Amino acid sequence: MTSICLFLTLYLAATDNWPQWRGPNLDQTASEQDLPLQWGPEENVAWKLPLPMRSGATPIVWGDRIFLSVSHDPATDDRLELWCLDRNNGQVAWKRELGGGNQVFRKQDLSSPSPVTDGEHVYIVTGTGIVRAFDFQGEQQWTRDLQEEYGSFGLKWGYASSPLLHDGALYIQVLHGWYTDDPSYVLKIDAKTGKNLWRIDRPEQAHGRESPDSYATPALLEHKGHTQIVVVGADVVTGHDPEDGRELWRVGGLNPQQSGAQRLVASPVVGEGFVYVFGKRGPVLAYKIGDDGRISEDDLAWSRDRGTDVPTPIVHQGSLYVVNDQGIVWNLNAQTGEVVYGPERLKVGTYSASPILAGGHIYATSEDGSTSVFKTGPTLEIVATNQVQGYTLSTPAVSDGQIFIRTAEFLYAIGERKMGGR
Repeated sequence: MTSICLFLTLYLAATDNWPQWRGPNLDQTASEQDLPLQWGPEENVAWKLPLPMRSGATPIVWGDRIFLSVSHDPATDDRLELWCLDRNNGQVAWKRELGGGNQVFRKQDLSSPSPVTDGEHVYIVTGTGIVRAFDFQGEQQWTRDLQEEYGSFGLKWGYASSPLLHDGALYIQVLHGWYTDDPSYVLKIDAKTGKNLWRIDRPEQAHGRESPDSYATPALLEHKGHTQIVVVGADVVTGHDPEDGRELWRVGGLNPQQSGAQRLVASPVVGEGFVYVFGKRGPVLAYKIGDDGRISEDDLAWSRDRGTDVPTPIVHQGSLYVVNDQGIVWNLNAQTGEVVYGPERLKVGTYSASPILAGGHIYATSEDGSTSVFKTGPTLEIVATNQVQGYTLSTPAVSDGQIFIRTAEFLYAIGERKMGGR
C-alpha cells in the first residue's frame, strides 16, 4: 500500500506541472480538468507580469515556481536571462544572466529554447549555445558553452531547439548547415554533473541551402519496452539509442520536391504506435513503429501533401489534430490518415505557437494573442475565442487549473489556482 501511495504522489506531482515545452506527457497534453474557457486582457486574469521583449520560449511550471527564458532588445541590451517567478503572485523571485549576444531573426531571437525542470533543478539552453543548470534558489550548478566546444551554430534563423529532459539526462540536437560546414550532432548530457554521456555526429543528406537546418526538439519514443530518441531534420527522421546515441533507423520522405528551402520546425509526434513527422507545410508522414521499436521506409502507413510548418500537432485518442500557420485545423484518423473533419478555420491570423490539449479542449493561440478553444471529437465545435494583449509566439502552459500565456508584453496567469487541478 505504501508503494502505491508513493507512486500516486509522484504521478500527481508530475501531472500538475508543466516541466518542458510539450508538457508533462511530452505531447502537449495534460490531465487537467475544468481549465478556464473564457478570458480577456483584464477578465479572469489572476495576475500579469510585464516582460521586456517577445520570446518563443514556453513558461515552465513546477509547484510554486515558473521559469522563463528572457531576452532584451539587442539594439540597446543584448542580454539573455533566466527568470524564476513566484506563481502565486507573478513576482520575480530571482534573475540570472546567461550572457550577451542576443540577435533577432525575423520572428525569433536567441531566447527561443524553453527551459526544462525535474522539480529540483532547472536547465536552460540559449540560442548562443550556453547550457546551464541552477537549483530552485538560483545557485548555478554547472555551465557549458556548446559553440566554444564544437563550433559556431550554422542555422539561418538562429538556434531555437529546446532540450529534452528524460531519466536524468538532457538530449540536445544541433542540426545545421546554412552557415557552417561543421557536422550536425546530437548530445546527451548528465543533468547532475553537466558532463557528456555521449555526442554523436548526425550525417545529413539534405538538398542544400536551408534544408540541413532544424528548429525542432527531440521526441521520446517508448514502445513495447523499447526507448529511443527521435530527431527530425535535414530531410529525414532518425531514431537513436539513448544509451550510446547510435542511429537505429533513418527514414526520409520529408522533402519530396528536393527543395533547398525545406528547413524543419515542427517536432516529431509519437503516439498511437506511430511516429508522425511534418515537412514545411507538407507532407505529413505517419510511420508505424515495429515491434522492435524500429522504423523502415516500408513502415510508411499513410501520408498527406498538406500539413503544418511551425505549430507541432497533437495526437490524442485516435485523432491527429493539425493546426497550421494560417489557423486551418484538421482532425485526421491517426491510424489511417482519413479526414475526420477539415479544413476548418479558426480565427483568422498567423499561428506560431503549438496547440495544447486538456480537459477535452484544444487551445490554439495566434500571434495576435487570440486563443481559440475547441472541443476534441469528430466535429469542430469552437466554444470560445479569447484575447490578450501582445504579439504571441510561445506555446501556452497549464498547471493546477491555470493557463499561462506569454506575449511580448506580459506573462498572463489565466484563472485561479486549484491545487490538484484535475
